[in-house]
This record gives sequence, structure tokens and C-alpha cells, in this order.
Amino acid sequence: MNIAIIGSGGREHALCQKLSESKKISNIFCFPGNAGTAQIANNLDINYLNFKSLLNVIKLLKIKLVIIGPELPLVMGLTDFLRKNRILVFGPNKYAAKLEGSKAFVKKICRKLSIPTANFKICTNFQQVKKYIKECNLPIVIKADGLASGKGVSVCKTKKKALVFSKEILNGKFKNSKKVVIEEFLEGEELSYFLVVDKKSFKFFGSAQDHKRVGLKDTGPNTGGMGAYSPARLMSHDLERKILKRIVIPTIKFLKKKSSFTGFLYVGLMIKKNNPYLVEFNVRMGDPECQVILPRVKTDLFNIIYNSCKNKLNKININWKKSKALTIVLCSKGYPNSFKKGFEINNLKQISKSKNFYLFHAGTKTNGNKIVSDGGRVLNFVGLGSSFKTIRFNIIKKIKEIKWEHGFFRRDIGWRVIKK
Repeated sequence: MNIAIIGSGGREHALCQKLSESKKISNIFCFPGNAGTAQIANNLDINYLNFKSLLNVIKLLKIKLVIIGPELPLVMGLTDFLRKNRILVFGPNKYAAKLEGSKAFVKKICRKLSIPTANFKICTNFQQVKKYIKECNLPIVIKADGLASGKGVSVCKTKKKALVFSKEILNGKFKNSKKVVIEEFLEGEELSYFLVVDKKSFKFFGSAQDHKRVGLKDTGPNTGGMGAYSPARLMSHDLERKILKRIVIPTIKFLKKKSSFTGFLYVGLMIKKNNPYLVEFNVRMGDPECQVILPRVKTDLFNIIYNSCKNKLNKININWKKSKALTIVLCSKGYPNSFKKGFEINNLKQISKSKNFYLFHAGTKTNGNKIVSDGGRVLNFVGLGSSFKTIRFNIIKKIKEIKWEHGFFRRDIGWRVIKK
């Protein structure tokens, strides 16, 4: 079978690598892919947001299954469009994608279903913002309602900062956001919980802890993710039971009344005194959590995805390696603010890969015979083993082999679990 993967990040390279191990796939096409996927698949630099043009290419290449990696095409309704044209798609439809596309939509569901989450207020104008912020305790969490590439959330320690960021959102800083969601600040520890879902059932698909902040010990502005480890140290059978009963099952039942869900569901949580509070939903694998979860999966990923698309997920057993996994993201200097692209990355071919080490490309592209930087998050170094501390030590050694002067990374990924 010919398949296609939509997207160009580290998540998509990780998906591509795992799927390339399946004997049931003839060819993998990546739209547009990156310098890493180019080594194991066929990259095509096309605009996947031009749905009609994309469909023509899919038909021409006899692609039978499309896996959508990033959130924007899901929110825009690519799944609905392709399904209407009889293409098998792994990814939720436009209605279900509102779980990620609108934080206000999710907050309303939480209120309706009594799902535990931070207290909040949805504001559509600056007067509402000013009035509500006056009543809030510090710090205050300000969120853009729509998609913002991981940069639409700010934990504000002053009311002035909260007002400034809210005004930026309402003035169009993020194209898809016309509302501001103001939340109370929840004390606790973050946990990423993943599921694979079809119309009839769902299955656990790993846990991880992401490191969103750019600086050591989780300081500085939010990013798309500086690193992650899996499994998350907070996971237990008791906590999982609470997550499913209080958050996951009510949400999926609610969606089924108007729609259905096929794809990955990310449940972003804050854990306080062993109780889960919903922070956000994503309707695709997280990035960089995907890069530490997929290497731990023993089951053929194609079988999982294909059976989900056919609503036969309940016939699949998902088996896991005992190994732990950790990833460190190498970023362009200046990220998550302004940064420059196009710098050559040397020595990549000299870095040895093994069953316990992966190098996933994110913001890269080929320029002749060279591989150059093409984004804020550039490379994901992933290690597996029995000790997070040892894995992290070995990854940092690998990063130093590159000697790329235009990049930086966090040396403390996994600091909570390693410290403990």
C-alpha cells in the first residue's frame, strides 16, 4: 500500500521512521517532509492546504491512506475533504478538531460535563478582559483561543503583562484567535496522556512529560517543546482511572452525539495531589512527545493506524518495550523569538544510529548536497535505555559531535524524574 504523511516536523519524521518498518507499506510519501524523511521516503514539496491540488497528487500516486501530522489541516477540515473523495484518512474531522482549534470550545465542554479544569473566563473584547483581570489572583494564565504553534499561552506574574498579552491576541497576533481565555494558575506537574481512537473504542498510546519553557528548570517563554521523556513518572493505574473516568470518557461520549473521532488524542494535564486537571486537548500526536513514544512501541504502527481507520481498533493489542526514552531538541539561536535559517549542519552522517538511538529531523531541508536549518526546532536526539540520567548524558555527547554553532538546547530535560 502507498501511504502519505502530511507535515514536516520531528513528529512526522518519527511517524515516517516507524511506518517504514512495516512490511505492509510499499511507498511512503511526505508532504513536504524534511531532510530526514528524504532519506527513508519520497518528499514532495506541495502546499497541502490547497486541498484540490493535494487530492490530485494523492490520486496520481495511488495513495490509499493519508496520515495527518500537524493541527492546522485538521482544523481546516482536510479529513472531511479527503473522506468525501473516498481516501482513507487517519485524523479527526473538522468538528472533532475543535478540541484543539478552540480553547473556548473545550472550556465550554468542561463546564457542561463538570470536567476538572482551571477556573476561566472567555473574553471577546478588551473591556471584558480588564474587568475580569481586576478580580484575578496572580499569576494569571492568558491563552489565545485558536491555534498559535505552542506560543499562544502566557503565564503572567503581573496584571500589566496579562493586559498587554490579551490586547495582542485581540489585535490579531495569532490569525486564528479572536477570543482570549483567562484562566487561574494551577499549581502542579504537567503530564501528557495519549490515546488512539476510532468510532467504537480507544486505546492507551503512551504517556510523556514535555518541557515547554525555553530555559533551564522550566523558565522563560513557552515554545513548541524543548524535549520530553516517556513514560511520565507520575503515571499510575489509580491516576489513569481518574483521567479516563473524569476527562476522556465524558469528552468522547459528548463528541459522539454530533461527530466521531479517528486519530490520536492528546490529553494535556496538570496533576495536583494525584488528581488530574485538563489543561488542553490536541487532536494529533504531540511534538516532541511523539518522538519518545513511538520508539517504545513494539506493535506495527501501520496495523494500529489502519485498524483505527477501519474501526477495528478493538482487535489490536498495542505492546510496549520496557525501555525508557528521552529526547532533547536542538534549536536555532533566538528561538522561540526571531531566528535565522539556512545554516549548514555538519557531521550528521558521522553520528552513529542504533536501536537505542534515533536522530529525527524537524526544521531541516536539503540544499544541494548540504543539510541546512529551516526552522526554530531543528533536530531531535532520542535515546532509549533503562536510566533517564544515562540516556540524557549519552544524548548530550551526541549533540556535541555536531558542533553546530548556530544552535542551543536545554541540558536539563527530564530534570524532575532524574532529580527524584
